[in-house]
Amino acid sequence: MQEILERPTTKVAEVPVDKNKGKVKKVLIICSKGKLEDVYAALVMANGALMEGMQAKMFFTFFGLEAITKKNADHLHTATVGNPAFMPGMPTVVAGLPGFEAFASYMMKKEMDKLDIPHVTEFLQMIEAGGGEIYACKLAADMFHLKKEDFVDEVKEIITVGDMYALAEGEGTQIIFI
Repeated sequence: MQEILERPTTKVAEVPVDKNKGKVKKVLIICSKGKLEDVYAALVMANGALMEGMQAKMFFTFFGLEAITKKNADHLHTATVGNPAFMPGMPTVVAGLPGFEAFASYMMKKEMDKLDIPHVTEFLQMIEAGGGEIYACKLAADMFHLKKEDFVDEVKEIITVGDMYALAEGEGTQIIFI
């Protein structure tokens, strides 16, 4: 007769699971470009993070400073030359014609208005009102001879790269570079 052996059973200890471990709790978005499509990508991500209950901090550097200066914030342009996604199939020479970038920017802003997408300054106000923080890069500001009064009121401070990294401290921080 064949004996039936029972398999030994092992009890699994119940380990408490931290459902928040590994979740993004804070985003630090670095915006280094000043073209309309790049700036809006940064603004949309920061606003989306705030809407999801995350902390959002923005650091504008080099040409990204264009987006937070009083003079240029609502006058950004769309990149037409060297942007393969802009009107595919169009020869680069057409995109480089005088006035074409201004026309393309006008058309892009017109479409954004149809979708009720806020202008840059309004977006910055929304981000600040939602608890987000907006910073300018000290090195870039010095390079372009910009002072605190040149920036929109929502810019909290002009800080160094080291200060920027300190903003990212803590578990659950994601750095996004645009």
